[in-house]
Amino acid sequence: MSVTGARTRQVAMATAVVLVLGWTQGCTSDGPATPSASPDGPVEVRDHADDLTVVDDASPADRSVVVSRLLVEQADVVLVASTDVAPAVAETARDHGLPALDAAAVGLADEVERLDASTVVLVGTPPAGALDGVADQVVTATPKDLTSVLAEHAPDASTAQGGRDTVVLTRDPGADALALATAGGAEVVSVPSGDPRSDPAVADRLRELGEQPTVVLGPDWVEPAYTLEVVRTQPEQPGGGHTIFPGRHVVALYGSPGIPALGMLGEQDPAATVARTQEVVAQYAAISDRPVVGAFELIATIADADIGADGDYSREVPVETLRPWVDAAREAGLYVIIDLQPGRTDFLTQAQRYAELLKEPHVGLALDPEWRLTPDQVHLRQIGSVTGAEVDAVGAWLADLTRENDLPQKLFVLHQFSPLMISNREVVRSDRPELQVVVHVDGQGSPAAKVGTWNQLRAGAAPTIAWGWKNFVDEDLPMLTPEQTWGIAPRPDLVTYQ
Repeated sequence: MSVTGARTRQVAMATAVVLVLGWTQGCTSDGPATPSASPDGPVEVRDHADDLTVVDDASPADRSVVVSRLLVEQADVVLVASTDVAPAVAETARDHGLPALDAAAVGLADEVERLDASTVVLVGTPPAGALDGVADQVVTATPKDLTSVLAEHAPDASTAQGGRDTVVLTRDPGADALALATAGGAEVVSVPSGDPRSDPAVADRLRELGEQPTVVLGPDWVEPAYTLEVVRTQPEQPGGGHTIFPGRHVVALYGSPGIPALGMLGEQDPAATVARTQEVVAQYAAISDRPVVGAFELIATIADADIGADGDYSREVPVETLRPWVDAAREAGLYVIIDLQPGRTDFLTQAQRYAELLKEPHVGLALDPEWRLTPDQVHLRQIGSVTGAEVDAVGAWLADLTRENDLPQKLFVLHQFSPLMISNREVVRSDRPELQVVVHVDGQGSPAAKVGTWNQLRAGAAPTIAWGWKNFVDEDLPMLTPEQTWGIAPRPDLVTYQ
């Protein structure tokens, strides 16, 4: 987190008593109320940041009470509604500036008492005895006559209700209707996916709102402390947004600076490579129903026939040699993928050499197991391989680097043209929110042989894995055209040219 000393409160419901958080903010004529202490009671709180409260283990009914406890200090009049009439009651509550609670919520009576309400307007039927003795008067209404009942029984209703200078996020505005009505002056943002990075419009709005106290309602959110910080502080990825796939395709040129034999990328300088990449991208954009973004795949450690001074059969390209390429890509709106061919060392050791570049928002990482040797192997005599455990260790390190620096999601590309190249691939996690794992099917040969490998490697793969295809300009017989490449099923997420 970039906010020093921040803590997130992640809140769950505790058995039969509704929980309460350590800050309560009301909306008064003088602005947000001073934070107040939580009432006593069984409360489960997991702390991470002062400005974020995650209510992830409460039902929609219970969330109405949680939001009231968070944002309302006192209310003379409180609406209590059965779940079946909640949407209609929520609209009236919002119009009148009144807190609205679900009649089925755990801790309902305690919350009405805490609010020190003199009048409860009941719409629907609560559980028997739920409101006994908690207010001076309890009056009933239907959604149709609620406005007139309020005019009669609460003509001068006043309340400290609302959450001015607070942001409330919900995945389901309908289910959270009462909670959102109670939030009053809070800025409500709907995030149906549970990941604010995945919707550029949501990200734009959160960036406009800036760093404000935030309440996140409901389960199954994607790491709110991380994802919110990303959209508020980081530039969008090339092509927009803060996640990679779905929503776009990436087309890359592969190679190493100044070495034409290793691929198209090394045949010209950075500026000319930008132009050449954009030419290839344009061919795909003309036939694609999604945006197509260009990329450089830079071989940073090169498999070498010479054992080298460090004994690893891998020549490491200095960071300062790669830097102009990384900068040129950023300025042109392209991704960069740092590719590793480690020889007799391990992938993590090599990846850490390029941490400086991997801290850039537009830079991801690729592992090339073909060139991962055991201590008794040499290149071109044996095809290298790697264990799933080693790959996953690199993924864990890269995810931590991404999270610690509040970076957008990164590409994590695994080159593979044989099942034997990554043993136990199933242990490689592909659900880390910081990374988009791509299995890049990069064998060369006839189209039929390559499609056969494509289908073999995809069998049984996790649905969270994206897929890449490589076209070899000289070795494929023949190389697929963009139209033919787009005809592969499913359509590749990443296409690389070597």
